Amino acid sequence: MRGLSFRSLAFLFLIAFLVWSASFETCNARRGRHWRHGRSSNSVSLSKKNNKGNSHRKGGHHNYHNGKPKPKPKPKAPSHNKSPPLAPAVPTKPVYDVPPPSHHSSVFNVKDFGAKGNGVSDDTKAFEAAWAAACKVEASIMMVPAESVFLVGPISFSGPYCQANIIFQLDGTIIAPTGSKDWGKGLLWWLDFTKLKGITIQGKGIIDGRGSVWWQDYPYDDPIDDESKLIIPLHNNTLPYKPPTPIRSELSGKMPSIKPTALRFYGSFNVTVTGITIQNSPQCHLKFDNCIGVVVHDVSVSSPGDSPNTDGIHLQNSKDVLIHTSNLACGDDCVSIQTGCSNVYVHNVNCGPGHGISIGSLGKDNTKACVSNITVRDVMMHNTMNGVRIKTWQGGSGSVQGVLFSNIQVSEVQLPIVIDQFYCDKSTCKNQTSAVALSGITYERVKGTYTVKPVHFACSDSLPCVDVTLSVIELKPVQERYHMYDPYCWQAFGESTTPTHPPIACLQTGKPPSNRPQSSPDACF
Repeated sequence: MRGLSFRSLAFLFLIAFLVWSASFETCNARRGRHWRHGRSSNSVSLSKKNNKGNSHRKGGHHNYHNGKPKPKPKPKAPSHNKSPPLAPAVPTKPVYDVPPPSHHSSVFNVKDFGAKGNGVSDDTKAFEAAWAAACKVEASIMMVPAESVFLVGPISFSGPYCQANIIFQLDGTIIAPTGSKDWGKGLLWWLDFTKLKGITIQGKGIIDGRGSVWWQDYPYDDPIDDESKLIIPLHNNTLPYKPPTPIRSELSGKMPSIKPTALRFYGSFNVTVTGITIQNSPQCHLKFDNCIGVVVHDVSVSSPGDSPNTDGIHLQNSKDVLIHTSNLACGDDCVSIQTGCSNVYVHNVNCGPGHGISIGSLGKDNTKACVSNITVRDVMMHNTMNGVRIKTWQGGSGSVQGVLFSNIQVSEVQLPIVIDQFYCDKSTCKNQTSAVALSGITYERVKGTYTVKPVHFACSDSLPCVDVTLSVIELKPVQERYHMYDPYCWQAFGESTTPTHPPIACLQTGKPPSNRPQSSPDACF
């Protein structure tokens, strides 16, 4: 009886011990889950990345989120507890073992593809290889690093099979070759971007066309600006216009007669150019042809004022264009707007030296030209041949309509306001009756100084200019070295909504006396 009682008591004690042990383990497990739940997911990821001994670091005790007070220290779990070690407190900013992922998928540095960047070695093939790699990756970056000079020959960065939104990061300098053998019989462009979507060129780098070697044969091969015929020096008014002597290159070798544009975009959508400098192009500095959605800002163009046909920005067959906050100094038009352009907005641009901002020339060789919805405003021009100008050839067709020139500040500009429908870049041109029709042209707040003639309106006999509006025109003469003239108008109709200085009485009020149509079967719209 006594033995039976002892065995029963031992059995009951064993059962009680087992129940107590199970309850202890369950509590420990619940407590571990509760702590893990109370920490953010970042803490968990960090605990996996840090060494196992982190829980013993100074300051390794945990704080609850949302400003809750620190809990009292918990007793250490027995050695058989398999709960993971506690991670350190989460820092204010996430800490990574590797840099955070870039928004761009890949960066392709031209030096990684063999470019030397010493200004002597030909880096063309390295640029081609870097582009071929970047072309395959959406939102990739082709990197041209700073503090290096890359000699690159004529090259095409082309689609249409490239991925979208590629960035050409230009922080170094790209220079053009100056040997005639690099150009063959002549090319129309040097750096060419074709059929791309979302292409961006950005950075603080330089594109240097080294154009002086091309200019040395001027004036024999290049056309002249027709408005130069209106500028007669005081000392001799019988001499024909002679273009300025070009800057001579110290480099030898005759270059091809066809001169390249430094940077061209063709057939592309959503193009952005920002931050870079383009200088000394053999011909145009920056050209957009058949592009839709163009933004150019904080760009510098620089070439001598006597460098021939070196337009700053040239637009052709392009729509939805925004150009702003840029400095343009060149030997031709700071901005040239050609046929096929519409919805163009140019503002906050400094122009000079150069030939001003021009629409045209249009209608050459009896072609049709269509230009509409052009706004040029908040522009400063200094020491330019023209201010704001529209120029068309006799014999053309089509129309220019919906143009606003607003808040144009001119300083020592020879011809601030120009419409020339008899444009001719040769010594003589054939008289023709057909013309590009001009209508809806507004000039407002054009102020400053001129050195030859304040206004020159030479419109077509067959299609006079109509709806020309002048408002707040204040132009003062500055006698320099040229003969000066009064405002001139021919077949120009419209109105002055405010008094002008000087008076522009030659602008005829209303419409032309005849009912001649301002459009034809070849009309644009």
